[in-house]
Amino acid sequence: MASERQSPGESIVISHELARRVQEELGQNVYLCYQCIKCTAGCPVAEYFDWQPNQIMRALQLGQEDIALKAKTPWLCASCQTCTTRCPQGLDIAGIMDFLTQESVARGYKPPVKEVNIFNQAFLREVSLWRRNYEAGLMAELKLRTMNIMADLDLALRMFQRNKIPIMPAPTRKPRHVKPVAGASRSVAYYPGCSLHGTAAEYNTSTVSVCEALDLNLIEPDGWGCCGSSAAHKMDPEAAFRLPFDNLVLIEQGGFSEVTMPCAACYSRHKFAVHDLNEHRQVVDDVAKETGYTYQDRVHVSTLIEAIHQHVGLKKITKKVQQPLNSLKLVTYYGCLLTRPSEVTGALHPENPTDMDDLLCAAGAEVLDWSYKTCCCGAAHSLTRTDIVLDLSGNLLKRAREVGADAIAVACPLCHMNLDARQFQMKLDFEMPVLYFTQLLAIALGLPEKSAALSKNLVNPVPLLKSKGLLSEH
Repeated sequence: MASERQSPGESIVISHELARRVQEELGQNVYLCYQCIKCTAGCPVAEYFDWQPNQIMRALQLGQEDIALKAKTPWLCASCQTCTTRCPQGLDIAGIMDFLTQESVARGYKPPVKEVNIFNQAFLREVSLWRRNYEAGLMAELKLRTMNIMADLDLALRMFQRNKIPIMPAPTRKPRHVKPVAGASRSVAYYPGCSLHGTAAEYNTSTVSVCEALDLNLIEPDGWGCCGSSAAHKMDPEAAFRLPFDNLVLIEQGGFSEVTMPCAACYSRHKFAVHDLNEHRQVVDDVAKETGYTYQDRVHVSTLIEAIHQHVGLKKITKKVQQPLNSLKLVTYYGCLLTRPSEVTGALHPENPTDMDDLLCAAGAEVLDWSYKTCCCGAAHSLTRTDIVLDLSGNLLKRAREVGADAIAVACPLCHMNLDARQFQMKLDFEMPVLYFTQLLAIALGLPEKSAALSKNLVNPVPLLKSKGLLSEH
């Protein structure tokens, strides 16, 4: 293996072993990379890396395993899929970064960003214990193992005051025998994900209220489990497929042809599972033996935005509006995973989506144009590298203010956490409400204020909404 620096006249030995492993495990030919540097130019966390993404790719080509396997870069990769989406050679660079963290651990290297490794381990441990992420347990283990006890105590206090962190876990068991669900063929399965039963309760409340008002019948299947989020695909590729796949089998057995997912991470993991079915035939066969049911791949996985678009439509929303959002200037923030990569999501415009814009325009809002709809907020590092989160999310808030927005509309609990809950830590000279698009729709539809659960937001949106005449003064 070639050393990092070569002495004059010293020959360079190129090893193909690690590149061969990438090809073998991922089907990715790293030698296709011709160093256009689009991956690095578009990476939102490049400034925090020790080696840039294109340099990691070159290290793989040259067989410089010490660089590729000991770098901080794969561990700090936010998995935002920007590099994968923009690579002109179609290389899954984000997937390669995941592989390198797994390979590094398998070879016994010490993780260069220990808090990320501890987070991944703790997350998967909670899922193995309860089948869902127990957020309080995850945070407790992370604090104890990193010895960073005082970090985020101010945030935790604020969230406890709003009853956003359940004290006790909510374990669930995978059903042994799944029976068809009454009305499934006329309904959409609703997979809220772990966050909507905890830190994003306002998203769940407003989603259920809005869909009921719009006659979109949602049914939450019993026994669903966690999708594994970023921890699984960083650490355990089999779990990264198996966890969401078990949910898809459960939903299909229940008689549903569609499942909608409000959480971008949940949506992404389930879409990847559908996309990667052929690569995991052994797991598919194993599940069939365990359950007695062979998955037919009949379940369409949709975002909540997509489901409302398709099953309700803009015209019906406009007709249902009781309190138009006419005086409200918004920017929409989709985050990383609702649209990227398009090969997996099927998004026609992965870096300039407009579906959420359309819904809010139908509700009467003025949606402003801006260039940051899909820029990363740092969600993957919310509990591990808050410095990255505060930088990236703080920049988004500043850019929203620059274009004249009154508030930001989001469709992901992870994005909302970073932009709303952590806003007080950014020491900005302004506050900007960050609302779920369903909270805004609840207001526009004239639903009771409790349907929007505005009291759960850490940046209080009520003064803004009252000033715009959208909420009663009483």
